[in-house]
Amino acid sequence: MTDPWSATVYATVAAAAPADVTAAVDAADSAFTVWAAMPAFERRAIFLRAADLLDARAEQAIAHMAGEVGGAAPWAGFNVMLAANVFREAAAALTAPRGDVLTSGAPGVLSMAVREPLGVVAAFAPWNAPIILSARAVAAPLAAGNTVVLRPSEAAPISSGLLVADVLHEAGLPAGVLNVVTNDPADAPEIARTLIGDERVRAVNFTGSTGVGRIIGTLAAEHLKPAVLELGGKNSIIVLDDADVDYAVGAAVFGAFANSGQICMSADRVLVHESLAAEFTAKFADAVAGLPTGDPSDPRTVIGPLVNPAAAQRIAGLVADAVAKGAMVLAGGGEPEGALHRATVLTGVTPAANLHHDEAFGPLCVIDTFATDAEAVAMANDTEHGLSAGIITENATHGLRVAAGLRTGIVHINDQSVGDEPQAPFGGVRNSGYGRFGGRWGIDAFSNTRWVTVATEQLPFPG
Repeated sequence: MTDPWSATVYATVAAAAPADVTAAVDAADSAFTVWAAMPAFERRAIFLRAADLLDARAEQAIAHMAGEVGGAAPWAGFNVMLAANVFREAAAALTAPRGDVLTSGAPGVLSMAVREPLGVVAAFAPWNAPIILSARAVAAPLAAGNTVVLRPSEAAPISSGLLVADVLHEAGLPAGVLNVVTNDPADAPEIARTLIGDERVRAVNFTGSTGVGRIIGTLAAEHLKPAVLELGGKNSIIVLDDADVDYAVGAAVFGAFANSGQICMSADRVLVHESLAAEFTAKFADAVAGLPTGDPSDPRTVIGPLVNPAAAQRIAGLVADAVAKGAMVLAGGGEPEGALHRATVLTGVTPAANLHHDEAFGPLCVIDTFATDAEAVAMANDTEHGLSAGIITENATHGLRVAAGLRTGIVHINDQSVGDEPQAPFGGVRNSGYGRFGGRWGIDAFSNTRWVTVATEQLPFPG
């Protein structure tokens, strides 16, 4: 892969063929019985060691993210911290209660619902938050007692796969429990079909774009395999009439431009009550125009290069299309320099513009205004996606009333749209996917419920 800042080759990894995928599933299938039977406290110790090892490798991980995807140092450091906590949450889940005692209609019968691992899980991790999302792709399935074949992003095979696998194996994960398959981008469809189609793979999890998620979900459905899909978003931050404007500006700048807007929860739109619009817009545009831009290895950088020059050209195309159809540039704009596109703010984007419907997934944000709470909710819901939202208000009950009308899997009141904690249910609705990662919801997603009864006395049978 190529460093998006220097445009030089950063690293070369193996390009797997379908036979390599089958070999990885062979290894995972062979390791399943032993891993599932390993005492919970032994498995927990592995995850806790992995968390500490990942923390210790922070500088190495930050360098990989800069070299593979242009990740700025603060964002890469956050990736390490949260991924380590994902492993700690997996460790905690291993000894949490898993199952229920049920009421039985038969006398003397103990009835239970117990959770059991599925088998081999196919996991797909993306490039944008590569360390977080590769850890999340494998942690819950492994904690539930499954083995995993992980296919990391072609854009970040080290950060979104190989690094996490090295840490887990160094922590004591047995051979075959986690297997990583890297591939050439041109081979991705065949690799995915081979992996999902293997009869020993019993579930699929995928984090990435909605377009690819449709393909992965269809493949899983063809083979009657459950899937967890965490896909794109068209997220809004709503600034209500009782918001603190300066706080709202800081929150919205972070929510729209952290990791150069390349986060599934990034705010594409900031919807501002008309009574605050003039003050907010002026302060927001000034703040965005002053964001430090450039070398991702500089710890002061906020807006680094996008994953590749094509991504920067795509953002420039969205801006040009919107301006041609009536939008106005308040900050940024201009032509990209290689993979670097300046943080950009637009207003007056019309429904005819591609940006009105398409996920930006880059350093590009739109400001719009509303007059009533109902209008704000309707504008936020005017999308096929439904991942996250932020509501800025000094009145929590006001925020809760507005939140009740939003069709999203996540909403943060008096906060922006980007938030992730390993113990929380993470996922969206509609075209943002289905199923949940995080905490007990992740364990449930990658395990079966079995009904088990024990008759504590001999039962009378007719005849």
